[in-house]
Amino acid sequence: MKAAILPIVSALAFVVAGMPVRAQENAADHRTASFIEMPAAPGQADAFAEFLADAAPLVKQSEPGTALWFALKAQDTPQDKSQGRPQDRLAIFDVFVDASARDAHFAGAVAAALKDNADNLVAGGWDRGVVANIRNADVLSTKDATDLYSAKTATFIMIEAAPGQSDQLAALLRAAGPIVAKTEPGTLFWAGLQIDKTTFAIFDIFADEAGRAAHFDGQVAGLLMEKSGDLVRGGWTDGVVANVRNYDILAIK
Repeated sequence: MKAAILPIVSALAFVVAGMPVRAQENAADHRTASFIEMPAAPGQADAFAEFLADAAPLVKQSEPGTALWFALKAQDTPQDKSQGRPQDRLAIFDVFVDASARDAHFAGAVAAALKDNADNLVAGGWDRGVVANIRNADVLSTKDATDLYSAKTATFIMIEAAPGQSDQLAALLRAAGPIVAKTEPGTLFWAGLQIDKTTFAIFDIFADEAGRAAHFDGQVAGLLMEKSGDLVRGGWTDGVVANVRNYDILAIK
C-alpha cells in the first residue's frame, strides 16, 4: 500500500476543587482540527489500516501546517454492534495551525491518495464514506502533547449542547485544558473542540488503559459530570458516556 501513498477562545473561569481555573489565553487561537471516521469496505480493514499507517511519513514531509495527525482504528464494543455501527472503522484526527493549513491538508498528497483509493478501501467511497464524515472544528483549548510517540490509544467524544447552553459548554471546555495539563500526567494530549454552534467534542490520547481510566476519574471528567445535567443534551449517561468512542493508534505525525 506504500506505493499508493508515496507518489502522491476568551478565557472563562470555572471552580474546580474550590479554586478558579482560567483557560490558557491565546493557547488555541486560530488552531483548527478535523475528525473523520470511515467504515472500511468489506474485507478491506487491514489494507485500509496499512494505507493510513503508511500516510504518516508523507504528512510529516509535505504538510508543515498539520501540527498533529493521528491514524486510528476503532475498538469495537457490544454497544457499537447493538447500534448498527460498522465493526471495522478507521479514523483520522488532525490539528492544524490555522484554517489555511487545513485547506492545504485537504488539497494535499495524502487526501489525493485517499480519494484515489476510496472506492476500494472505504464503504461508500469518497463522497459517502469520507467527505460525508468530515467533522471540522475550532480548537477551544488543549493540553499540549507530551511523550507523543508513546501513545497507544485515543478517545473521541462528540457532545451536543443542551438548548441555550452552547456558550456555557464552550466555556467549560476552554477552561478544561489547563486542568488536564496540571492534573493528568497520563493524558498525553487533550483537545476541547467546537464543531458547530451546538456540537462539541473532546479528543485525547493515552499510553495505556490506565491513563484513560485516570482521565475518566479526574477533575475534568468530574466537572463535566457535575455540569452535564444542565449543559449537555442527554446529560452524563446519554449525552456523554453513550458517545465515547475508543481507538487504537496506528500512526502519528
